[in-house]
Amino acid sequence: MKKAYRKAIVAFWDMVLVNLALGMAIFIHNEGHMEMATFLEYAYLLVAITGIKILVFKAFQLYSSLWEYASIEELMKVVGAVLTGNLIGVVYATLTDLDLFYGVYIISIVFEIALIGGSRFSYRILRRVRQSKSLFRQDDGDRVLIIGCGSTASLIASEIKMHTHQYGQLMGFISDDDDSKVGQTIAGIKVLGNRYDILSIVKRRKVTQIIIAIPTASKELTKTVLEECKRTGSKVQILPGIMEVIDGKVSMSAIRNVEIEDLLGREPVNLNIREIASYIEDRTVIITGGGGSIGSELCRQIAKFRPEKLIILDSYENNAYEIQNELLREYGDSLSMEVLIASVRDKKTIQRIFKEHQPHVVFHAAAHKHVPLMERSPKEAFKNNVVGTLNVVEAAHENGVERFVMISTDKAVNPTNVMGATKRLCEMIVQSMALQSKTKFVGVRFGNVLGSNGSVIPLFKKQIEEGGPVTVTHKDIIRYFMTIPEASQLVIQAGGMAGGGEIFILDMGAPVRIYDLAEDLIRLSGLKPHEDIEIKVTGLRPGEKLFEELLMEEEGISATRHEKIHVGKPIEINFKMVKSNIEKLAENLPMLSDHEIKERLAVLVPTYTRLDTRKPEQQQTLSQRHPQPQQGELTKSNMLYFDEKVNKEISLATTT
Repeated sequence: MKKAYRKAIVAFWDMVLVNLALGMAIFIHNEGHMEMATFLEYAYLLVAITGIKILVFKAFQLYSSLWEYASIEELMKVVGAVLTGNLIGVVYATLTDLDLFYGVYIISIVFEIALIGGSRFSYRILRRVRQSKSLFRQDDGDRVLIIGCGSTASLIASEIKMHTHQYGQLMGFISDDDDSKVGQTIAGIKVLGNRYDILSIVKRRKVTQIIIAIPTASKELTKTVLEECKRTGSKVQILPGIMEVIDGKVSMSAIRNVEIEDLLGREPVNLNIREIASYIEDRTVIITGGGGSIGSELCRQIAKFRPEKLIILDSYENNAYEIQNELLREYGDSLSMEVLIASVRDKKTIQRIFKEHQPHVVFHAAAHKHVPLMERSPKEAFKNNVVGTLNVVEAAHENGVERFVMISTDKAVNPTNVMGATKRLCEMIVQSMALQSKTKFVGVRFGNVLGSNGSVIPLFKKQIEEGGPVTVTHKDIIRYFMTIPEASQLVIQAGGMAGGGEIFILDMGAPVRIYDLAEDLIRLSGLKPHEDIEIKVTGLRPGEKLFEELLMEEEGISATRHEKIHVGKPIEINFKMVKSNIEKLAENLPMLSDHEIKERLAVLVPTYTRLDTRKPEQQQTLSQRHPQPQQGELTKSNMLYFDEKVNKEISLATTT
């Protein structure tokens, strides 16, 4: 009702202005004379023309736009509406034989544009003055600096200036790439300097909030700008990439807080679409662990390549249900999809599923991955990660799967925890099966994934929101990071390169010091580390080491045709021996203690260095050095030795 009332008021105001403009035109046309007889002569015309013009104005949507946003576009609408209204008026006057000089219309048009357009812009100016006065009375509002001088920055600036009570006072712009813009003005606000002047300008202008509005910038440029912003202590927000601009989403609501992805500065992945499509398009694809962080993203990416059928297999129904609904909303009936709730531990069920669906491609992402939890539950880690992988690998081999891609981890290299040791065993299963199967079995190894379940980043954000402390396990701990879409896309690309037996290693970029990451996130939230938010060092968790490695010494590393994918040479391993050792350990698993299970894992994975048997100070020292891989990584030449040793130890545990 309020909106309709407002429109009625504006329409009435336009009626007054239309008549005023026509009256002034008649007055001027008659050389300053306006007798009552002359006015009455045109009275009928005034009523009719006014009604016509108001209808035309409505058709041009002059009553649907807000006066506070009056702009050139609004003025063009006014001009178009006035010209159209007067043209119809001329036609009407001609058809009704009314004697009105065309000069009156010409003069009237000028006055109408001036009065109707001017009234709208006057409202905007008065509102701006009123806001400016109220702004000077408030001392607690944000003082905003915009980085960027393009059209996007201009739109954001206009919105800030229209709502200063909500967004604060705009102090100026920073040129991101063109020094010639420095000193010029955008929307009446000055460009104060370039990106190297950010710190000095923030201090001089007492800026409390920085908005980065350069959606077309490269990741590297964004990272460089963020590095400068971190030094200021101001809160930093960013406008997302160019796609949101294309979609017309440029507004203050689109601005978000800085994410770790922005700090890493990683460029988007370039995919060989033809190579990927050649092995996924019109194929049946199974994704185990399809509801998890990586698994669900694999589903999203693979769905784009039009598989004949996408089978999502997961033991946790809620996750599987969510990704199913998401894909249904996106693709509807155009995507043939089936969700199966099953555990990879269940060998018979896995065999039945593979026999029934006859998949061409398998992405094996099902695994327990949380290091501290698996240290306390080594039986579950072994059953889910190792036995589960063995079940899926055998099912793939026996049912003639074309390609099998297993998701591995950097923690599998010289592991110091149960999770890493089990994942190294999974790699050994895949590599050994590749030697005797027509299926192309490969593994893909990478580090931490941003935004995945259990990732440190959401934990840090939550701790900052709660006022701290932010907890870091060690001041010198470093990790490699990449985004979930990046990791998933590279996994799919690596699948297209599969020859059999390779372990592909993804380029994780430069390692990140977690302590520095915590400080950065605090600063970019507009807070000061160690003053506003405490950073507390809690000590290394069970099985945790200061660094992660991506390659074992004997694997070597070679480049591939993709710049972000490298490959370690296949290691010859006897599958029968690997399977025999795993099955014997699985058979005796219920009778073994957690300590005994870890001992068996240390035998099966010689590069596994147990930290739980050492004192905390020894753990720290050991984790800082790169443990050298032990000679005797279960190869053909020494597999028998380990098989006999495991048999002997298991027999001893059974009799005891």
